[in-house]
Amino acid sequence: MRRGLLLSVSLEEESIVIRSVLSMIALWGLCVVGVVSAADEMVGPSGDSLAASRAKAIEFLLTAQQSDGSWTSDKQPGITGLVTFSLLEAGAKSDHPAIQKAIQHLSQYIQADGGIYHPETSHKNYETSIVLLAFRGANVNGQHDATLGKAVAFLRGVQWDEAEGADPSDPGYGGQGYGRHKRPDLSNTAFFLEALKASGIGPEDEAFQKALVFVSRCQNLESEHNTTEFAGRVNDGGFYYTPAAGGNSQAGSNPDGGLRSYASMTYAGLKSMLYAGVTPDDPRVKAATGWIRMHYTVAENPGLGQQGVYYYHQTFAKTLSTLKIDLFEDASGTKHDWRKELADHLMKVQSTNGSWLNTTDRWYEGDPNLATAYALMALKHCDPKPLVRDK
Repeated sequence: MRRGLLLSVSLEEESIVIRSVLSMIALWGLCVVGVVSAADEMVGPSGDSLAASRAKAIEFLLTAQQSDGSWTSDKQPGITGLVTFSLLEAGAKSDHPAIQKAIQHLSQYIQADGGIYHPETSHKNYETSIVLLAFRGANVNGQHDATLGKAVAFLRGVQWDEAEGADPSDPGYGGQGYGRHKRPDLSNTAFFLEALKASGIGPEDEAFQKALVFVSRCQNLESEHNTTEFAGRVNDGGFYYTPAAGGNSQAGSNPDGGLRSYASMTYAGLKSMLYAGVTPDDPRVKAATGWIRMHYTVAENPGLGQQGVYYYHQTFAKTLSTLKIDLFEDASGTKHDWRKELADHLMKVQSTNGSWLNTTDRWYEGDPNLATAYALMALKHCDPKPLVRDK
């Protein structure tokens, strides 16, 4: 039976729980907010509440790890990679037995071509990009340098470009995708760029710039960067899944064939542009920021409701953190302490056993291991900090 760190706690048990949380924090090396001046105006959630939430989630994932080091399935390294990465993001030390066990499990998927994936998968880019993040996080003494270098070379090799027979005019040029669909998509491309960035590769790199071509074509914005057939049909500045192979939006399409924007891809697209060196004054960034101002919320994934909501939370947090905005102003002029709002929402919906679970089960978010990994990845960016106001 799984042990919940925090169950329904009576007042007399409170001191015991607090000691348990602090012990978990010490064990995992979680970041605790330092002492700040009383004059500092803070943004973000309560540091104690955030630490307790993380500790509960960590304990849940520890109890959920299988004996072979995997989570959920020994045939899905993507899920184990995401959980491992999320634990490292939450402050786990790379020499913790659970991390070592997970890395050992993931090592069996290192292939001769440098990729890190299940040999029967059609998700080679997805699995390699995610497992690379896990290995990168655990690479304290350079012990994984060779593996990481080969994985980056593999990812470059499967990017949709001339080597794949794609001309720059192809709507899919520069992207990454699932092999079975024979076309790239924005989600895969975003994870690919996360892997490159984590590997210290800069925006001027050819792989980033090729990816930017594809990302720009996933935006509902007609411009010199996007002349696809879908560019001007919706034209709201948001992003959708892919313009390739006839185009697709998980949010559906309009009667004229316009591909509807939705939030998880809009944040992923905006973040990818920022990673690729596009500046905040660029019309593409302004248009995407305008879309999220119109659709700001932490309660759902706008355009898809509860579908993929935990994926949405982690890309929401990464994007606003990358924008270096402490108070995000929505279209009505309301300023949001997005760190606090997101963390408070996640803590509110966290299960008593420490996990998260999406009852709208799409894209595997009905798996508490995956949903909890996404939530921890989001909370990584929610640490309280002194407010920096715009000048």
